Amino acid sequence: MDINLTPEALLSQLGYAKTEPSIKQMEKTINNTNGFNKFSKHILSLHDQLAHVKGFIALSNSKDVFKIKSSQEVSSEIQEEFKNLVEGWANKYKIELEKVEKKPTYYIIGQ
Repeated sequence: MDINLTPEALLSQLGYAKTEPSIKQMEKTINNTNGFNKFSKHILSLHDQLAHVKGFIALSNSKDVFKIKSSQEVSSEIQEEFKNLVEGWANKYKIELEKVEKKPTYYIIGQ
């Protein structure tokens, strides 16, 4: 089942204010993410799962993609759990990620 989330709904679910610039950025990000509508509902479930390891999903400031990010101020065990959650999610839903070197950050490229 495909669920189409509006840019406004996604902004709200990810904790952003609904401003004209943020809505435009979300629209660009959705359009730039291959197969977004096929896995969009899973982005929100991952966002919820990441909270306990100080992780979250956000809009990237440098690219028109979503990023998955964690705090660098956590234990190595929490960092490993974050990595396993993200990579397990990507494998399960066949999502292509781009790892940011030397940071607990991934870009969601799409399917």
